[in-house]
Amino acid sequence: MFTLPPLPFAEGALAPVISANTLGFHYGKHHKAYVDNLNNLVKGGEFEGQSLEAIIKATAGKADKAGVFNNAAQVWNHTFYWNCLKPNGGGKPSGRIAQMIDSDLGGYDKFKADFAQTCVTQFGSGWGWLVAEGGKLKLVKTPNAENPMVKGQTALLTIDVWEHAYYLDYQNRRPDHVNAVIDKLLNWDFAAQNLAKA
Repeated sequence: MFTLPPLPFAEGALAPVISANTLGFHYGKHHKAYVDNLNNLVKGGEFEGQSLEAIIKATAGKADKAGVFNNAAQVWNHTFYWNCLKPNGGGKPSGRIAQMIDSDLGGYDKFKADFAQTCVTQFGSGWGWLVAEGGKLKLVKTPNAENPMVKGQTALLTIDVWEHAYYLDYQNRRPDHVNAVIDKLLNWDFAAQNLAKA
């Protein structure tokens, strides 16, 4: 059985960028629903007892397994996303990831503008990602529950741009939400840990 992992911070810790009200719905209703749905879908079937990653890779792109994929990937994506955020985060990173942003993405200011653009231009629901692939950093976007791991990419950071991630706080102002997350909440320590495993 999959369980809803605890948040790495208190529900009000990301305010005012992400309110406790938004987190309560996003984590407590949406994320929990994906966990509950996935448990119901895999119970007694071929995927029971498998890891999230194994289920995601086995079901990606298979129309007859779309329900399992969507819920498994959304459980993974959300768990990853919470760890991409921290109170008093954001700003410029340091160390190896900063050097790679300079060499691969044209420096921090260009990265920031391009990452925001990647997130804002994801049509409809989805995600903006900073990933590592082939020893380089890239910015990618994915629709709905799609996930970079199925393309052989290692996710370093993500921003959720499903409307439920920001609508209670920002209504239709997705760019304001995305820029505030980049400036004030990104967890560069978590990104550096992911890069070390890439």
